[in-house]
Amino acid sequence: MLTAALIATGAEIVIPLLTKAAIDGPIAGAAKRGPAHGDGLLLIIGVAALALGITDAVLNMIRRWITASAAARLEQSVREDLYAHLQRLEPSFHEEWQSGQLLSRATTDLSAIRRFAGFGVVFLIITVVSFAVIVALLIGLNPLLGLLTAAVFAPVTLLCLRFERGYRTLSRRVQDQQDDLATNVEEAAAGIRVLKAFGRRKQASAAHLALARRVYQTQASKARLRGAFWASLDLVPNVAIAMILLLGALAVSRHELTTGGLVAFVALVLQLVWPVEAMGYILATGQEAATAAQRVYEILDTPPAITSPAAPAPPQRSRAACELVLDHVQFRYPGSPQPVLRDVCLRLVPGETVALVGATGSGKTTLLHLIARFADPTTGSIRLNGTDIRELPLPVLRSAIACAFEDPTLFSVSVKENVMLGAPGAPDAAVATALAAAQAEFVADLPWGDQTRIGEQGMSLSGGQRQRIALARAVLADPGLLLLDDPLSALDVHTEAKVTAALGEVLAGSTALVVAHRPSTVALADRVAVLDEGVIIATGAHRELLEGCPRYQFLMTSDLGAGVRG
Repeated sequence: MLTAALIATGAEIVIPLLTKAAIDGPIAGAAKRGPAHGDGLLLIIGVAALALGITDAVLNMIRRWITASAAARLEQSVREDLYAHLQRLEPSFHEEWQSGQLLSRATTDLSAIRRFAGFGVVFLIITVVSFAVIVALLIGLNPLLGLLTAAVFAPVTLLCLRFERGYRTLSRRVQDQQDDLATNVEEAAAGIRVLKAFGRRKQASAAHLALARRVYQTQASKARLRGAFWASLDLVPNVAIAMILLLGALAVSRHELTTGGLVAFVALVLQLVWPVEAMGYILATGQEAATAAQRVYEILDTPPAITSPAAPAPPQRSRAACELVLDHVQFRYPGSPQPVLRDVCLRLVPGETVALVGATGSGKTTLLHLIARFADPTTGSIRLNGTDIRELPLPVLRSAIACAFEDPTLFSVSVKENVMLGAPGAPDAAVATALAAAQAEFVADLPWGDQTRIGEQGMSLSGGQRQRIALARAVLADPGLLLLDDPLSALDVHTEAKVTAALGEVLAGSTALVVAHRPSTVALADRVAVLDEGVIIATGAHRELLEGCPRYQFLMTSDLGAGVRG
C-alpha cells in the first residue's frame, strides 16, 4: 500500500520536471532554430509523461483497493475482539454501562477508526514525504525562491497544532453525547408501551430534543472550528502561488530562472495545495479516530472479574444430577455498606429440588447469580460436586448449570433457535419434548411453528409465552443443576398447574434450586429454604415450616402466596 502510494507520488512529482525539460529543451530550441528542431526529444518526453500518468493512475487504483480492504479487515478484527471481550465481561459491567454507550463504541467509533486507517494514515505519510521532496526540488531550482516558499508553508504547522488541541476536546464531547442520545432512543423504543400508557410522548420527545440539541451544538462548534482551519489552509497555498508568480517572473527576467523552471516551480507548488488542504481532513479524522480508539480501549482495557482458573481442578466424575453446597456465603455489592447475603449455608443432594422463599429484596436472585458465577462471593465458597466453582473452567461450569429467570431474555431468531441455545444440535424430538414440558403449545399456532422469528426480546409474545420458551430452553439443556428464578410468575392459574405438573417430572432427574413466590411452585420442592434479609433462617418441608416458622407462614399467607392457606 505504502509502496504503491509513494511510487505514484514520485511519478506525479517527476511530471513537472519533464515539463521543464520540454520547455527549456525542444520547445525553446524550436523557437530559435525552427519547428522541426527537437521533435524526437519532445516525443520521448511526451511518451514518458504519459507513461508516468498511467503509472500514477494504476498505482493509485491499487493503493485504494489495498487500503479499503486492509481498513475493512482492521475494523472487522477490532469489532470481533470487542464483541468477544464484551462476552467475557461479567454482568455487573453491563449493568453499569448504558447500552447506547456500548453500541456507539461497537459501531460509530469503529467506523471512525476505519476511515482514518483507510485514508488518513496513508495521506499523512504521503503529505510529509511529498512536502520534503518538493521543497528540496524547489530549492534546487532556485534556492531563494524555494526557501521563501517553505517559509510561507511554515505557519501550517502552528495552525495544525492549535486545531488539534481544540478538535480533540470537541470530538470526545460529541461522541459521549451521541452515546446518551443513542441510549435515549433505545430506551424510548423498548419502553414505547409505557410511554403510551402514561401519555408521556411529549415529555419523551422533549428529553430527546434536549439531547439532540446538545449534539447539534457541539457538532456546530466542530464545524466552525474545522471551517476556520480549512479556510486558513486554503489561504496559504494561494499566497505561495501569488508570491511565486511575482518573484518567479522577476527571476526569469534576470535570467536567474528559466521559463521551464518557473513552470515546473508553479506546478510543483500546486502539487502541495491538495496535501495542505487535505491536512485539515486528515487531522479531523485523526482526532476522531484517536478519541474513538480511546473509547474502545476503555472497554478492552477492562479486565474480566470472572475468569477460568489458571490451574483448573481435575475433572470430576460426571453425574446426571449435581451436589450443590453453599458454605458460609457472603456477598456485598461494590460500594455497598451492607452485605446482600450473610453467612448462607445450604446443601442440595443430587436429585433434590429445593425451593428458595423470601420477601422481595431478601437476596434470592443474587444467590442464584452467585451459583451461576455471574459474580463471586465476598467470603465463603460454593461447591459443585465437591469442587469450588471458582476452580472450575467457566465452560465446564456453565455446561453443568441451566437458568431460567423471571424476566426471560429471548433473541430475535426463531423459537427453535431460542430453545436450542443451551443445547445446539439437539434433535427436533428433544425440542418438542422441552416445549411440551413447558406447556408451550402455543408455538404450534404461530405462523411458521417453531421456525417463527419472534422479534427482538420476544416482544411479539406475551410475558407468559416468553417465560415458557425460556423454561423450555433450560429443560432442553438437561443440566446437572437447574436454577429457576420464579419461572411461573407470568402464567395464569390453569397454565401454571399444567407447567407445575410437567416440571415435577423434569426436576426428578436434576438437582434444582427454585426461587418460589407461590405455594404451587413450592409444591415442586423436596425441601424449602427461607431467606430473610440475606440469611437462611430455616429449612424443611413445606408443612413443617408452616407449623414452626412464623416468617414462612407470613410469606405463604401474604400477597406473595395469595390464594392458599395452611
